[in-house]
Amino acid sequence: MKNKWYFLLLFVVIFSCQNEKPKGWIDQARLQDRQAADWLTTGGNQNMQHYSPLDQINAGNVKDLGFAWEYDASSHIGNVPRGLEATPIVADGIMYTSGAWGAVFALDAKTGKELWSFKPKVDPSYVRRSCCDVVNRGVAVWEGKVYVGTLDGFLICLDAQDGKVLWSADTFTDRTKAYTITSPPQVAGSIVMIGNSGSEFGVRGYVTAYDLKTGEQKWRFFIVPGDPANGNESPEMEIAAKTWDPKSHWQSGGGGTSWGESAYDAELNLLYVGTGNAAPYPIWFRSPSGGDNLYLACILAINPDTGRLVWHYQTTPGEIWDYTATQNIVLADVEIKGKPRKILMQAPKNGFFYVLDRATGELISAEKYTRVNWASHVDLKTGRPVLTEQGQWYKDKTKLVVPYLGGGHVWQPMSFNPNTGLVYLPERSVPQVFKTFDTYQWLPDVDNTNLDYAEMYKFRKHVLDQVKNSEDTIRTESLLAWNPVTQQVAWKFPDGGPDGGTMSTPELVFQGTRTGYFNVHNAKTGEKLKSIFTGNGIMAAPTTYSIDGEQYVAVMAAYGGAETSGYLPDAVIYQYENKARIIAFKLGGGETPLPPKKKPVETPAPPAMKIREDLIERGAYLYNFYCDICHGKFGDRHLSQHPDLSKLPEAKHLLFNDILLKGILSQNGMASFSNSLSEADVEAIHSFLLKKQTELYTKSQSK
Repeated sequence: MKNKWYFLLLFVVIFSCQNEKPKGWIDQARLQDRQAADWLTTGGNQNMQHYSPLDQINAGNVKDLGFAWEYDASSHIGNVPRGLEATPIVADGIMYTSGAWGAVFALDAKTGKELWSFKPKVDPSYVRRSCCDVVNRGVAVWEGKVYVGTLDGFLICLDAQDGKVLWSADTFTDRTKAYTITSPPQVAGSIVMIGNSGSEFGVRGYVTAYDLKTGEQKWRFFIVPGDPANGNESPEMEIAAKTWDPKSHWQSGGGGTSWGESAYDAELNLLYVGTGNAAPYPIWFRSPSGGDNLYLACILAINPDTGRLVWHYQTTPGEIWDYTATQNIVLADVEIKGKPRKILMQAPKNGFFYVLDRATGELISAEKYTRVNWASHVDLKTGRPVLTEQGQWYKDKTKLVVPYLGGGHVWQPMSFNPNTGLVYLPERSVPQVFKTFDTYQWLPDVDNTNLDYAEMYKFRKHVLDQVKNSEDTIRTESLLAWNPVTQQVAWKFPDGGPDGGTMSTPELVFQGTRTGYFNVHNAKTGEKLKSIFTGNGIMAAPTTYSIDGEQYVAVMAAYGGAETSGYLPDAVIYQYENKARIIAFKLGGGETPLPPKKKPVETPAPPAMKIREDLIERGAYLYNFYCDICHGKFGDRHLSQHPDLSKLPEAKHLLFNDILLKGILSQNGMASFSNSLSEADVEAIHSFLLKKQTELYTKSQSK
């Protein structure tokens, strides 16, 4: 009898162990339970709302929020800290997140102690192919595995317990083109989907689905058609091809890359994907006879089992302004006109806030959430924007357009708070002069937008007659609270951004800033309740979770990416080194440590090398086209994480040609430009830099 009970007990123990899920295990059942203590997807929950019901930290006590721990996430190549743009996932006390290049970190979410890390062997030359730094916007965690995309195009599956590689898939169709990956993967049913970046460089966008367990490719959905001479890969491409000129510039790929946060509705079994901008921007070069150019700037609903399109909605037909629809997609169940609706929400670059029925794609409403002058409104019957004079082609006449090519909202996630019914959105209103070159030629590994940036910023020269009021020349940015049901502003907090993504809890909205502050606002009124200076620019959206009954808020902070580049007047952030880190806060926490102070770099005496004065103008143009995106401006306000090229030591001047044309520093992320620049071009750039260094050195000696 005793033996009987012994074996029965042993069987129960063995069975329980076999069915006990390891820490960090996330599946559909767990997502549906909506456990408040954890943050289970990039967007927090299965609806990607960037919202948590945790309320231990609230409007009454957030003044006591302080530093809990930090983790150094400076995974980089060439000892150069990079931007961090991911929202960490937290399950069972473990934090999973990604860093630059596609690195992955698993941490004890209570202490910040590293449990394991994965640093991919990325081809550093891909930095040249990255429009907006080597950033990565997150991982997916599913059934004991962590999925991440690397900058150079591999989808990696890791064991969530130890970080070992389980499988790796090369997602690129053509490695001669400038594809990259910066987006988070999305799990949908039995597949994991990944998109890519690179529209500005002239590629053909697509998304690919892989088996979660084996990494076998299940399907690929091209977003724009290819050369009709090669046939169409799918029924969707046959439909899309009818909206493009058969004589389109197929070498440029067309664009349409998908690099934002997607979403998945398990009940409807629909995967929602936002698609990107055109390549080149001017349609008269891309598709000379015009057309809607499907599926650019679209929201796609795809059956993840088959890869077939169920419905689509195009936000900007015939896109010519970089108006991507890759901004984060949020799902919600709300009441509209007295009826419950399952909706999808997006605030894409074009300035309209869209509410769609997520089962059918029906347009419910679309209103301007920021200043828009290219369209008067969206026709609810046709779903199409009604163009104004400013929305007509800028082929023969330069146009002043709002929003600018950075959009009214870029990639930084917005959040939806079911408690207030409001969406919290990093909004900006920025005018842009659009001017193109007269001719177009696709070039490898460089910007193929065909916009004449140098002339576009000569504002008064081209569009003075189009300025109707002061708002046409003023840049404004804010944290916007938007009611998606009434399509109206609830409140607006001007904060001078562009600032980071948002996360909300029942009473609060959390947001980092480009200038290094972590702010907390009242979710109902917008009042700023707390501000913590971190010393690092923050673009990522925060996460929140609870361990042992204590709530934490964490955010990734590091200067980098397109949104933290440029000139910040009087920014305190200039004083500190760019230290890439994850910072966690809790009630009763301490003072947040700041990065080390920057050590001033004096301008060295220029070497005795000949400066070709006749090449200075050409060198300045080439520097602005090829170099400025990484190395930025010169002098005291140089904020780029890359060297100030006006302060090069003599040794670097002597090796200048070999650096640019032979790629002798490629392992540090400084790739060769031999496919884009000639020796004469390099000489022109060098003369320009020598001239600039001579001027700055002379100025420093006269002080």
